Formats: sequence, C-alpha cells, structure tokens
Amino acid sequence: MALTEGYKIPVGKLDWFYRDEQPTQEGSDRLPVLLLHGLVSQSYSWRDVMPKLTEQGFRAIAPDWIGHGFSCFPEKRDFAYTADAFVTELGNFLTALEIEKVHLVAQGFMGMYGILFALRQPERVERLVIINAPLAPEVKLPGAVRRMTWPLAGEMMTQDPLLVDRTLEGGGPYQIDDTDLDIYRKPFLTTSSAGRSLLFTLRSFKLAAMAQEIADKLPQWPHMTQLIWGTADPWVPVARAESWVDMLALGELSKLDEVGHYAQEDWADKVSEVLVPFLRRAPIPG
Repeated sequence: MALTEGYKIPVGKLDWFYRDEQPTQEGSDRLPVLLLHGLVSQSYSWRDVMPKLTEQGFRAIAPDWIGHGFSCFPEKRDFAYTADAFVTELGNFLTALEIEKVHLVAQGFMGMYGILFALRQPERVERLVIINAPLAPEVKLPGAVRRMTWPLAGEMMTQDPLLVDRTLEGGGPYQIDDTDLDIYRKPFLTTSSAGRSLLFTLRSFKLAAMAQEIADKLPQWPHMTQLIWGTADPWVPVARAESWVDMLALGELSKLDEVGHYAQEDWADKVSEVLVPFLRRAPIPG
C-alpha cells in the first residue's frame, strides 16, 4: 500500500479513512495497535512507525479522525464535534472493523479523545500509550491554535493551507519535508470543508473539562501505561509528564531528546524504539 493510500469504511453517516498494515508473520495472535494522531495531523504521521509494529507481529491501524485528513468532513447537524461524539464514533469505528480490543496509542491534543475512550471503555483497551498529550487541566492550547477559534479571524485562518506548516513545525525543532507537507495540506487545498471541520473541532474543544476527567480517572486505570515524551515540545513540557507518571499504578515514562510535540513525525525511530518493546513485554501479573 502506497503511503498516500488507505481504506475507507462507512460507519453510520460517517466515512472513516484509515491505514491498515497486517503483521508480516502469519498466525500472530498479538492484539492490534490503534494509532491516533493529533491536531491538524493525519494517520500519515504514523507511516514510519507502522512497519516497525508489523515486523513484530502487530496489526497496525491508523485512522484519520473524523473532520481530519481524508476522513469525511460532516456538518455539525451530522456530527457534534464534542468529546462524547469523538469517543462514541471511535468505538463504532472499531466495531465496524470487527475489533474487540486493542493496544491504543494516542498523541497530542486530539489524542485526548483516545485516552477518554480507554478510560470510559477499559474492556476494549489492553495497553495505553500516551505521546505528548495533556493529562491535567493546567495545560492550554497553543496560542496559534487558540487564534483559529476567534470570530471572523478563525474562519479565515482555518481556510489557509499554510496553517498545516505553522502548526506541525511550531510543535518542535524541525522543518517537515515539502513532499510530506503536501500530504498534510491536500485536504485543505481540495475542499473548504476541511477548514470548516477544523473550526468546528477547535470551537468544541473543551480542553479543561477533558483534562480534568482524565486526571480524575487515570489514577484508577488498571492496565500497563507508557508515556512517551518529546522533550522539545513547547506546548506540553516534559516536566508535566514527569509529575503525571507518578499517578499511574502501572506507568512508565520514556523521554525522547530532540523530539517535539509530533513525536512520530519528528523522529519515528526513537518512538518505535521505546513503543515496540513496551507492547511486546510480558504482562505484569495482576
């Protein structure tokens, strides 16, 4: 499957785009790994992590969130763009793929919806990996992202394809290759619905309330959890992760130097080097 190709699956009124790579070994009984991207990003960001997982017997599935990438861009009458809506539809997506349980990897601010899914439906998630995502209400959206919610200005800013460059590169120390940026920009260059869906997402993004629910429930999360943190993230500093890992009963923290907010885009090998061994490790007896 080419990097710019994937699959589409209708789930109710919504169409999900997703990338799906099978294990290279036949007969693997490992749980699938669900990889969830952050704001303004896409499943494409996992392109170099997915092969590392399939080589070790995992099926790797990376969807574009509804309203992002190459998934559909519904109007608010068809999709509310709230945390409850994203969590519910993520469950419906897995059910449509006939997947009962996964290891879940959630990155960034949109990754909060994946974390909430795990905390609300723990029977469907075996291990949880959190990459540079807010876990407490003291974290704020980056200023450049907040400006996209402003009246009038927001409507114009979210129609500018260069918001992709500014956001993805603003979260870390690296420039992204133009050929990759072309993939991220394509939805915004193809239809105005991409910018409108981003605006709906941001204006419905209740960060403090979501982070408070996560902070309240995560200490009771009963499964193995890994925090992977790019230490060059200007938005969710590693010092936060160092304090948050202490509230996890079965938690660990892996710090990645010279890596920013979009860790899998900045340095996929470093992410894979800590992610894959964590998922392969024998369960901790409970």
